[in-house]
Amino acid sequence: MASDSASYLIVGAGVFGVSTAYHLIQKYPKASVTIVDRDAFDAESRVAASWDWNKVIRADYDDVVYCQLGLEAQDVFRKDPLYKPYFHEKGIFWICRDGYARDVINTYKRLGGTADIKAVSIQEARKLHGGLFEDADYTGVQEVLVNPTGGWAAAGDCLIAVTRKCLELGVKYVVAEVETVQIDRSGRCSGVKTAKGEILTASHTILCTGAYTPTLLEYSAVSSGRPNVAAGFRLVAGGITTGMTKLTDESFARFGSMPVGIQGYTPELGPFIGSLPPNADREMKWWGQTIFKNTREVLPGHYVSAPPPKPDYGQWDVPDRLKEDIVRANKLFYGKNTAHWTMEKHRICWDAFTTTSDFIISPHSGANGLYLATGGSFHGYKFFPVIGKYVVQMLNGELPSSLEEKWAWDRQRPDPKHFADWPRFEMKDLVGPIRTSKL
Repeated sequence: MASDSASYLIVGAGVFGVSTAYHLIQKYPKASVTIVDRDAFDAESRVAASWDWNKVIRADYDDVVYCQLGLEAQDVFRKDPLYKPYFHEKGIFWICRDGYARDVINTYKRLGGTADIKAVSIQEARKLHGGLFEDADYTGVQEVLVNPTGGWAAAGDCLIAVTRKCLELGVKYVVAEVETVQIDRSGRCSGVKTAKGEILTASHTILCTGAYTPTLLEYSAVSSGRPNVAAGFRLVAGGITTGMTKLTDESFARFGSMPVGIQGYTPELGPFIGSLPPNADREMKWWGQTIFKNTREVLPGHYVSAPPPKPDYGQWDVPDRLKEDIVRANKLFYGKNTAHWTMEKHRICWDAFTTTSDFIISPHSGANGLYLATGGSFHGYKFFPVIGKYVVQMLNGELPSSLEEKWAWDRQRPDPKHFADWPRFEMKDLVGPIRTSKL
């Protein structure tokens, strides 16, 4: 049970961790709340998935839970002075190859949503936004979902601002790499041990560790002699490539007011891809379609998918084959209109995936006092303003039963073949030269 007299150690200063700290310190201003992360919150480069140039903000889900959370979060992004400066409501243009558009609209109606959301034909879609998407790939498309209320956030800048606010309210921030969770013989978690051997203790230890979670729990399972501490099938670390180009004055005049573009696919065709509007530096971003694991031996005889073992996850070392993924994404949205553009920045972003893309916000059944708030599956950022509220509810045993079941550590997890956005490749198979066919 959370309280003013309790102590909280939050491992990870991304969206889940910072939002949890913010809601905890607001609810329990006398409590001891500490965030520990391998990077300073204002570092020039970080490994957190939420540390990014920009992220999509939307409520366009056919799942009623995430649609409701998205609407709740958007309301905060629009109105709260802490978040409002970083939100850009440019709209969503979602090219759908199944019945997703209608499913989203029905979910909005079910929740009483008031957005002017609609599904339009391909012919009409080509004319919208001054014909910006006229040369997009519409192969197999049924309809295009158009929602003027979505947009994007300046992700890294917003994360820094909210972290600073946490510190002003009394949250402590420790820069250290966490090596293991400390679990005693009775199965009680008392905190963590850092790579330098320092022990940090708390009555509640909350892992908001994203892609590092499977590795951290594997280390902890071995060090504690408790195999059931490991993540096992529940979480898999996965990576995806993002890329950017800086727009000329001429290009910015056309693309400066564009909406977020999304190319939706089916599980058989692969993950959806996206194109985000230019930021304050006139840099336009894409993410690719190839999501991959990096299975490696983290301890003798123990294999998990984990980011590369470099301080920065090697996130700027992007193989040519993955850079081509961004070139392809550009082509699928704008065709010949932007074929001459050169991608100037690339980054590999890592996150933790579940087989359904549902988060894990739950006590850990293998250790008392240990909790998790992770499994963002590359769609967690949009809930930044509110997700911590639900983590606090979980800590208090007050999470609604429907969410408790959906976000449980121990729950039935279906085959990921039904989930389009699942890491289906291995990174080692993507680092070689690009093969071109000979005709």
